[in-house]
Amino acid sequence: MSERAIPLVDLSKWVNGNAEEKKAFVNEIGEAFHEVGFVSVVNHGIDLDLVSKFYVSSKEFFSLPVSLKRSYEVKDLAGQRGYTSFGKEHAKQSQVADLKEFFQIGQWVNADDPMKAEYPDNVRVEEVADFYQLGKELYKSFESSGGHLLRAIAIHLGLPQDYFDEKIEKGNSILRTIHYPPITEEPRSAIRAEQHEDINLITLLVGASAGGLQLLTAEGEWLDIVPGENEIVINVGDMLQRLTNNYLKSTTHRVVNPPKEEWHVPRLSIPFFLHPKGTMSLNCLESCITEDRPLAYEPTTAGDYLDERLREIGLKK
Repeated sequence: MSERAIPLVDLSKWVNGNAEEKKAFVNEIGEAFHEVGFVSVVNHGIDLDLVSKFYVSSKEFFSLPVSLKRSYEVKDLAGQRGYTSFGKEHAKQSQVADLKEFFQIGQWVNADDPMKAEYPDNVRVEEVADFYQLGKELYKSFESSGGHLLRAIAIHLGLPQDYFDEKIEKGNSILRTIHYPPITEEPRSAIRAEQHEDINLITLLVGASAGGLQLLTAEGEWLDIVPGENEIVINVGDMLQRLTNNYLKSTTHRVVNPPKEEWHVPRLSIPFFLHPKGTMSLNCLESCITEDRPLAYEPTTAGDYLDERLREIGLKK
């Protein structure tokens, strides 16, 4: 690996490249996800002006009084729509809550869609006029770029290019805007986001307003992830690791607290957790089960696995 903590790839070589460029991209993304589990992407198709506008709207929302924000907390949805207040979510191995609050936006389907019962309405924030529409546009943009990446990953795995297409169409993906408020007192053994792995297939993350993101290497070293301008960071989630029987790596990562002199600086980040439909089988691909990598997981579906993990991190009772 270079001096960068994670490899850098150019998505336009897959989307618009010739056969040779497409093949090279498949090799690059496959190698990165197998060895590191993280990659930075340029020419990713995400409109950065749209991202900037959503940042502004998100800041406006998180600046509202706590009592007003809590009016957008939807009971019995395990935080999958609307606001989740500070101190609710924790890493699965920890009982100390992360130092964050967040708002989640999920899939849109028409009222007469057969899947409508699985996808509650998204929450409209009356006090921030453009928050809902900007979130919807950004969600669709992430969904499109994530689809391109999964087609390349499918080829790397020896699957048909469209293997994931039907599985992620109207998938249970989540756009989350996260606010880490200023730290006002010595934290109770918690950091902004304790070490964890993501639940989903892949996560797409646009640059945060402040640093702090780190990944854990195979050698046990924490490395800072500092994406360059106009880059987004992509990482493998546990569902893709499970599907590939640990061939693709869902790498442990965290968000550490800043130095004490910067405690007053808040942090905002916007990850997109790309999920399939709940019915997708996560049974390990036969091609990924080898003598060196014996079967590691019991059969399950994406929906059942998500339910299990939401309970582990304290969002579902």
